[in-house]
Amino acid sequence: MGPVLIHNVFLLPMDGRGVVEDAQVLVRGAEILYAGPAASLPEGFSPALTIDGRGGVVMPGLVNCHTHAAMTLLRSYADDLPLMRWLTEAIWPLEDRMDGEDIYWGTLLACLEMIRGGVTTFADMYFFMDAAARAVERAGLRASLSRGLIGNGPAAEKGLAESRELVEKWHGAAGGRITVMLGPHAPYTCPPSYLARVIELSGELGVGIHIHVAETLGEMAEIKEKYGTTPVDLLLKTGLLERPVLAAHCVHAGPEDIAVLADKKVGVAHNPESNMKLGSGIAPVQDMLRAGVRVGLGTDGAASNNDQDLFGEMRSAAMLAKVAAMDPTVLPASRVLHMATAGGAAALGLSGTGVLAPGRKADLVLIDIHQPHLIPRHDLSGHLVYAARASDVALTMVDGRVLWMDGRFTTLDDEEIMARAGEKAARLAETSLK
Repeated sequence: MGPVLIHNVFLLPMDGRGVVEDAQVLVRGAEILYAGPAASLPEGFSPALTIDGRGGVVMPGLVNCHTHAAMTLLRSYADDLPLMRWLTEAIWPLEDRMDGEDIYWGTLLACLEMIRGGVTTFADMYFFMDAAARAVERAGLRASLSRGLIGNGPAAEKGLAESRELVEKWHGAAGGRITVMLGPHAPYTCPPSYLARVIELSGELGVGIHIHVAETLGEMAEIKEKYGTTPVDLLLKTGLLERPVLAAHCVHAGPEDIAVLADKKVGVAHNPESNMKLGSGIAPVQDMLRAGVRVGLGTDGAASNNDQDLFGEMRSAAMLAKVAAMDPTVLPASRVLHMATAGGAAALGLSGTGVLAPGRKADLVLIDIHQPHLIPRHDLSGHLVYAARASDVALTMVDGRVLWMDGRFTTLDDEEIMARAGEKAARLAETSLK
């Protein structure tokens, strides 16, 4: 297809310009050719497709920095439990019965939800990741995939071998939309000797590391008892933070930990709704941002959230930070929007997305703001964080390809995926009761 022109829109490019009124966006191939005022649109281009934005808002696609996508099959399976009971008594036993087909259809279900809700990029850690990669390739999304590793479990060696295979097969695949990281689960499940092997493999393969860090007080106590330090300091001492790292949660990172995260340029995935639901605590996001830590937003898996809705996550992140600080000025809407877009891309180490500017990837969404809950339009940033909903997304585009428009998915059969995923979830739940 030739160039695509989106006109009659407000533009929120996330490049420091603020809101651009009466804007147009011109896409050629997988890249943004122009994003700015309609009066300055370059001449000489004849669009193959012209999309009337109808006064909506075009902004970069949302970046879900941490999830376990196929856990959509476990949605509401084990609600209202603390993390370790939730994992050991409910989630891990059921996951032991999952196979590649479960992961494939569960990941596709997550892709449906994310595409519909304006997410264009996500970072996923799970298992049977070849199946997850096939789902991402089919869906058309951008993703950073990690095979979860449990260093003190029976599949420790198998996990390293499968991680190598995943990198060799899928890193840079799907036209560059798929990248791969290594996924040691956490410092309390991956001892230093195992982390040393992960670090070595990361360096050999030239990929980053995605890991849960400082998520609960229980984890903090366990690491303190075993190693006499904090999870962040332990990772520093092992040398893991010398590699590109995406650290999920960091709920209990103290001032010294935050200084390390900033110094080592660690990306942090903040998951406010999962942390609230599991009673894990409130991450010191404002302190991290003030220190210069690259912070993005994540949903975590659908079994601990229970959705993949980044609009809800933005609202929760802003309000949770305010009530934690007892200060309504903390984490303003503009900063939260940055975390959900450009900040999330930076946390994942992706330089081509998160901003709408010439030469950047054409990963964007169009928000329909002609809605009762978005009138009047005093402040668009505030509307997008505090009032907008995932259902307000009118168009989702990745790499210049439309994935959702006019109420239709263009790459996926939503009815088939919901039916197949439902069948897989029912089988798993039935098996777990025997």
